[in-house]
Amino acid sequence: MKILNNLEILNNARSTVDRRARDLALKILKAAVDAADPYAAIMNHVKLHEKFLVINGVSIDLSAYNRIFVIGTGKASGAMAEALEKILGNLIAIGHVNILRGTKSKFKTTQIWLHEADHPIPSEAGVKGSKRIIEIAKRAKRRDLVICLISGGGSALMPLPAEGITLADKQQVTESLLACGATIDEINVVRKHISKIKGGQLAKEVYPATLISLILSDVLGDPLDAIASGPTVPDISTYGEAISIIKKYELWQKIPKSVQHHLTAGLHNKIPETPKPTDKIFRNNRVFIVGNNHLAAQAAYEQAKKLGLNALFLSSLIQGEARHVGTVYAAITKEVVNSNNPIQKPAAIIAGGETTVTVVGQGHGGRNQELVLSASMGIEGLSGVVVASIGTDGIDGPTDAAGAIADGKTMIRSRAKKLDATMHLKNNNSYTFFKHLNDLIFTGPTGTNVNDVSVMIILGLEKEDNR
Repeated sequence: MKILNNLEILNNARSTVDRRARDLALKILKAAVDAADPYAAIMNHVKLHEKFLVINGVSIDLSAYNRIFVIGTGKASGAMAEALEKILGNLIAIGHVNILRGTKSKFKTTQIWLHEADHPIPSEAGVKGSKRIIEIAKRAKRRDLVICLISGGGSALMPLPAEGITLADKQQVTESLLACGATIDEINVVRKHISKIKGGQLAKEVYPATLISLILSDVLGDPLDAIASGPTVPDISTYGEAISIIKKYELWQKIPKSVQHHLTAGLHNKIPETPKPTDKIFRNNRVFIVGNNHLAAQAAYEQAKKLGLNALFLSSLIQGEARHVGTVYAAITKEVVNSNNPIQKPAAIIAGGETTVTVVGQGHGGRNQELVLSASMGIEGLSGVVVASIGTDGIDGPTDAAGAIADGKTMIRSRAKKLDATMHLKNNNSYTFFKHLNDLIFTGPTGTNVNDVSVMIILGLEKEDNR
């Protein structure tokens, strides 16, 4: 990963110690994203030894299969497909993977077709690609092997609405849940029950062929049924749960009638439930995790130590409202400044996870930007202290920035530009706030997606050399 505006971010520092803290934060975040590189993940976890495909130490005899098909979806699936094709080459009979729009030119494949679709709101392009994936799945016979590449963003990139539901209906439901602050797990429960392909239904189409899923996880704790809405694994959620989630956010009367009718029909057993763990379709089904947020955060932790900092890996399971998490991160940094607790200065504290934003304003921003904006108010006046946070996919919410960075002088600089931090936070306008300060972090799409990584840098006291 390359931080496109690295020098600009460093030059925004008002002292040498703040500049050093900013530099350390950016280097640590880069290490986190680099560790989640999907091409490397496949190459490191998947090996071909003569006629055996070895995945995470498990050997699969390829001579037992007539053909190998490759399908998949997700922001990282393009690089994953490129790596898998490098390993298997002409052994792949046919392949089709839905990838993020605007990224196709980055990858080179000949056996696997890369089809561009849209995220976070599903599009007709995604529907077209999903239909092709279903066609390939249905072609697979008992002695065929189907390898499915799955990564974050796969749910939106592989949309195939259930009968009677239009894509516009599905888009409306997704947009409404996103705006209400629903968690990704909750959104995926609903998506699975208004889809033909999610919640194990892709595995149903592949059966009786053997199905192997290679997954780059973007869901905390790696629950397989939640990653990309679990197209190849059993689904333990129900129509009843989907309805409860919609009602929890008071959306039932606001969603399309087609979705209401479909979910109600499922609740009353008038249409089949998603496949459950005891279903025979999962007998020839294997799943392998090849990357996740913990791996990325661990790499950030190791990089911090290499840079000479005392490092603390706080958690890779951080969740909650972004602005509240930002307040907590600011409190942690102040505790280190004041008492060297829970770690001594100079320090780097690493945290991974994925927060949420309940949209109440009319502004523009993402969860990482909102987290940092909140934290910036709490660290005001501190020297050599930085809080930075990014989405590892390089796309923070509906913006073109990966995230943002702030130090103890951010509030001073904002007031000089007549920016009211409190009002920007209240209006969910973090992107605009940091754009005026040139402290957004731009990477462009990174080709991976393993949630978010945040870093808190707390250095010892040095002469300020304020500028």
